[in-house]
Amino acid sequence: MAYSSDLTDAEWEIFEPLLQEILPTKKQTRPTNPTLPEIFNGILYQLKNGWNWQDLPKDLPPYSTVYWHYKQWRAAGVFEELMSVLLRTCA
Repeated sequence: MAYSSDLTDAEWEIFEPLLQEILPTKKQTRPTNPTLPEIFNGILYQLKNGWNWQDLPKDLPPYSTVYWHYKQWRAAGVFEELMSVLLRTCA
C-alpha cells in the first residue's frame, strides 16, 4: 500500500545515490530483508504522522527495524546532511 509520505520511484532515483553517499558504512553481516526504500518510507511515515513507532502499519517493515535504522542514521547526522545536500541542490 502506498502512503502519501512515500517517495515515488522517480524521487527515489534521485534520492538513493545521495543517501548511499551519506549513510555510514557498516559491516554487512547478512542481507537486509526490508529494502532501503521500505525502511526510509517507514521513517517518513512515522515522522509525518508522529505516532508511536509500534503503530507503524503492518505492510511496512517491522517498527523495530525502522526505528533501529532511524536511531543509527540520526546519531550519524544523516538527516542533517541529506537536508543540506538537498537545499544546495535546489538553490
